[in-house]
Amino acid sequence: MKRHPLRSLTATCIVLAAAIGLGACGERATPTGAGDAHDTTPLVVFAAASLKESMDAAADAWLAGTGRPVQVAYAASSALARQVEQGAPADVFVSADVEWIDWLQSRDLVDPGSRVDLLGNTLVLVAPADSPLQPFALTPGTDLLPALGERGRIALGLTSSVPAGKYARAAFESLGLWSALEPRVAESDNVRAALLLVARGETPLGVVYASDAAAEPRVKVLATFPEGSHPPIVYAVARVAGSARGEDATHFIDWLQSDDAGAIFRRHGFVLN
Repeated sequence: MKRHPLRSLTATCIVLAAAIGLGACGERATPTGAGDAHDTTPLVVFAAASLKESMDAAADAWLAGTGRPVQVAYAASSALARQVEQGAPADVFVSADVEWIDWLQSRDLVDPGSRVDLLGNTLVLVAPADSPLQPFALTPGTDLLPALGERGRIALGLTSSVPAGKYARAAFESLGLWSALEPRVAESDNVRAALLLVARGETPLGVVYASDAAAEPRVKVLATFPEGSHPPIVYAVARVAGSARGEDATHFIDWLQSDDAGAIFRRHGFVLN
């Protein structure tokens, strides 16, 4: 298995952002001029990279409805969880799997009473939009090596820690394909970095979420992984323990479960839990 030279800088940016008050890259800030002076300190949300477009839209809708700004930092769930452990000033954490919420909860770093299984997603195999490959059904024993060619690789999130990478490995193992594909894997720090490899044509195949594929016109979906080939994809949200904005964090988590927020997530390819 190879770590691709194209590395996402987002996780590093989170370290910098924590040090300088989230003024670095890999984040989205809503304007801070709206609302009362009491509300001008942004609510800080750490969110899985795959939520980028949908959470940006949710933050804008929250600001429009409440006048309270939200600042969102995006990276792999694993990187964000470790930043919370190191004391990064987050109020809300949204993970692309339940394991990293469990990990923080076991360390008393999130409030278990605030925890909600918020969203679902679908795992898909993608190729560059101009690829000659046509859609097909992924079944046990499907041979993907011809699609990779002699030197091509398949882009995945880190299979040891990034939720999308873990789901991908589990699916390939379930289908009996992992042993053949493992030497051809290009690992990325988060699912959006894997998506970018495919979008740029640097790898002929990649595994991402359906919501990622919908957000990137330079890729096309070749196949959807069968239900049951991997653990259910569950996005979980919780309030970070010790948040200085605990009441606002609770209200924001409640709002993420509303019909208005649900419509945003559905529009971006997510499934509501």
